[in-house]
This record gives sequence, structure tokens and C-alpha cells, in this order.
Amino acid sequence: MISGKNMIRGTYRRFAILASAGVLMVLTGCASVQGPTLPVSELETFVPLPKHARLMNDVKVRWEVRENVVEVCSRAAKISTAQAWMTPPLACAMWNVASKECVIITGKIVSHLELGHELRHCFEGNFHR
Repeated sequence: MISGKNMIRGTYRRFAILASAGVLMVLTGCASVQGPTLPVSELETFVPLPKHARLMNDVKVRWEVRENVVEVCSRAAKISTAQAWMTPPLACAMWNVASKECVIITGKIVSHLELGHELRHCFEGNFHR
């Protein structure tokens, strides 16, 4: 009799684990259907570098809206096609300190957050380090 109860409990546990895993897979799938999203860390505020510590201050900024953001930004960042497929760039900034110019590349649909993130690159360079 005891082994029968244990078998029922074991079966119930396995069912509960499989059901939980199934729910997680469905929820994860719903989130990824919408396309690439920004990490939550992007919502955190930051303290701008002081003027003397920035890469550039008086910057000429150009904003290009492109259909092929992934292709252009992957090539600029020198990342492989496989990596770009797994984590496609939403936007990018390419800066030139000598000419004090910066080009921001985005798609047609862009958030203020993405645009601000790329603009920060124009002043501070690669701040992700």
C-alpha cells in the first residue's frame, strides 16, 4: 500500500514538473514573437561622464533609418552572422573621434531608449566595458 502511494506521488510530481515546463515554454515563446527587446538594465539611470572624461564633446550626429539594421550594425561591430542571428542588434552608433562625427543607425521603429543609448555612444564611446 505504501509503494502505491509513493508511485502516485511520483507520477503527480513528474506531471507537475512537465506542466510547469510547458507553461514556461509557452510564455517564453510569446515574449520572443514580438521580436528583439532591450534588456531591463537599459532602464537604469546613469551618470554622464564629466565633460573632460568624454570621448567627444562637440559631435556632429547623423541619424540614418535603415531597413537592414542587423546587417549594417553586425558588419560595423564585426560580429558573425550566427551571433547576429542569435542576438540581432536593434541599432548601433559608429563614431569617428578625428572628425568628431557620429552616425546612429536604427530601424523604422525605434524607442527613445534605443536612440538615447546610441547617442550616449557618440559622446562616451564604448561605455559597455
